[in-house]
Amino acid sequence: MLSPSPILTPVVALVAWSLIMWLWMYATRLPAIRKAQMQLDPRAPRGEQMSTLPASVRWKADNYNHLMEQPTLFYAVALALALMGEGNGSNLLLAWGYVVTRVIHSLLQALVNKIEVRFAIFVLSTLMLFGLTINALLHLI
Repeated sequence: MLSPSPILTPVVALVAWSLIMWLWMYATRLPAIRKAQMQLDPRAPRGEQMSTLPASVRWKADNYNHLMEQPTLFYAVALALALMGEGNGSNLLLAWGYVVTRVIHSLLQALVNKIEVRFAIFVLSTLMLFGLTINALLHLI
């Protein structure tokens, strides 16, 4: 049996982090809903009821949603690199850098939500994603 590509470890780590954020989201959201004595209405427009919860509660959900967006590109390119046998060296470092910056972004958004700092971390993570993508393209051509 072949040994798995090293780049799969940061892929699984980001999935695990996303699940931690999911737990954190509901660990704060459900008590806030109970405290507000909110009656959930399936006919209410999407997000309308949740917008009445405190901002610090909504930040966790916002971040969880962010982890379902751009990281999908990370998963795709990391899996492509793994299949190409290019999941080590600088690609592995970029992948871990991406994961670490996304975790930092999550913590900033969930705890203090300082948008200017979050944006800088987001740009840094995106640059790492560009690096992974360029490396994959160069390997293909």
